[in-house]
Amino acid sequence: MRLNEFYYDLPEELIAQYPLEHRAEARLLTLNKNTDEIGHYFFYEIPEFFSNGDVLVLNDTKVYKARLFGKKETGGKVEILILSYQHNECTALINPARRINEKNKIFLDNNFYIEIKQKEKDKFFLKFSAAVEVVMNSLGKMPLPPYIKRLPDFKDENEYQTIYATRPGAIAAPTAGLHFTEEILKNLKEKGVIIVYLTLHIGPGTFKPIRTQNIEEHNMEAEFIEISKESAEIINSEKRIIGVGTSVARILEFVAQKNAGKKYKLSEFSGYADLFIYPGFKFRILDGMVTNFHLPCSTPLLLVCAFAGRDVIFKVYKEAIEQRYRFLSYGDAMLII
Repeated sequence: MRLNEFYYDLPEELIAQYPLEHRAEARLLTLNKNTDEIGHYFFYEIPEFFSNGDVLVLNDTKVYKARLFGKKETGGKVEILILSYQHNECTALINPARRINEKNKIFLDNNFYIEIKQKEKDKFFLKFSAAVEVVMNSLGKMPLPPYIKRLPDFKDENEYQTIYATRPGAIAAPTAGLHFTEEILKNLKEKGVIIVYLTLHIGPGTFKPIRTQNIEEHNMEAEFIEISKESAEIINSEKRIIGVGTSVARILEFVAQKNAGKKYKLSEFSGYADLFIYPGFKFRILDGMVTNFHLPCSTPLLLVCAFAGRDVIFKVYKEAIEQRYRFLSYGDAMLII
C-alpha cells in the first residue's frame, strides 16, 4: 500500500490555530459505518448518539509543559522538547540540533541550565541543574504541534488538556477528548453510558512522519500504555464500545492482539505499545470512535481509514473541507458509529 494514496489537499486556513471559546460548540460530523450516511451537528449533541449500556473509553493522560527555550553557550537560540524525565535527567529533542555536542551547555535563564550528556540519533540525554519538573513548572510551555503557527500562551495550559486528564506523561493532548465538558459527561452518565479510563502517554511515535512509500515498512515508536483490571472487565462485557481518539484505539487493539486466542479480549496491562494500525487491520474491540480531522499521510489518518474505509473517509474529508470544518488539534470532531 502506497503512502501517496493517503494524501489530500488541506487548505492552510482550515488548520485551527486557536481553541474555541466553548469546547462543546465545536462542530461534529457523524458517519454511519453501515450506510455511509453523513450528518452535521454540534459536539454538545453527541449524547443523542449513545444508548443505555454503551461504554465510552477515554484516555486520561495529561500533557506536561514539555517545551523549553534556551540559548547555547555561543548565544544561538534553541527549543527543547522533553520526551521523558526522571529527577534532574531527561530525554529530549532539540531544534536546531546542529553543532550541539556532548558536554555543551544550554542556558534557560539566570537560574537554570542544561548539560548535554549524550546524543543518540535525533534524541539527546540531558542533565538539568535542578529537578526537571521544577524547571518545567517555572519555565515550561505547552507543547503545541508545529502546525499551530504561534507560541503557546497561558490559555493553552487549560485548553490543550482534556477536562479528565489526571496522569502526567504526554507531550501532546489526546485531542478527540478536548471537546468533552463536565456537562456532556454528566448527560452521558444519565443516559446509562458507562465511562472508563485508560492511559496512553502520547509521545513522538504518534507524530513521527511516515518516511517510506510502502506504509507497511513504517515502524511505530513505542509509547507507554496502561489498562486496569476493572476497565478491562467492563470492556470485555460485550457492550458497544466507543473509543475517544486514535490513542484509545491503539491501547484497546494492542492488548486485544496480545490476548488473541485467550478467553478474554482484554486483561490488565502496563507497558509499552508499538502497534501501527493501517488499512487491512482487523479491529477486535472498537464499535465506534470519536476523532478529530487528521493530517494527510499521518498515522492517525491511516488508523481512521482502517476503521471506516479509505474511500469513505476521503469522501468525508472532502465534505468537511467543503463545509469549512476546522482541522487538527484545536479543530472540530467526527463520530464514526
